[in-house]
Amino acid sequence: MATVEERIKQVVSSVLNVPEDEIKPEADFAVDLGAESIQSVELVAAFEEEFDIEMDEAKALAVQNVSDAVDFIKGIVG
Repeated sequence: MATVEERIKQVVSSVLNVPEDEIKPEADFAVDLGAESIQSVELVAAFEEEFDIEMDEAKALAVQNVSDAVDFIKGIVG
C-alpha cells in the first residue's frame, strides 16, 4: 500500500499536472508547483476523496508545502 506521502504526490501530480518525480517534500504548492487559488481548493477536495476524510478548509488551505500536507493529513487519518 502506498504511503501517505506517495498518495499525496499522486494527487498533486494529477491536479497540477506536474510529474511526480518533480514533487519534493519541501515544494511549495503555489511557488514551486504553480498552484493557483482554484487549484488549491481542488487539491483539498482531491485529498478528501483520496483519503476519505473531511478537512477544515481554512486550515487545509493554509498548508503551504508537500511536507506540511503529509503531516496535516497524517494528523487526521492517524
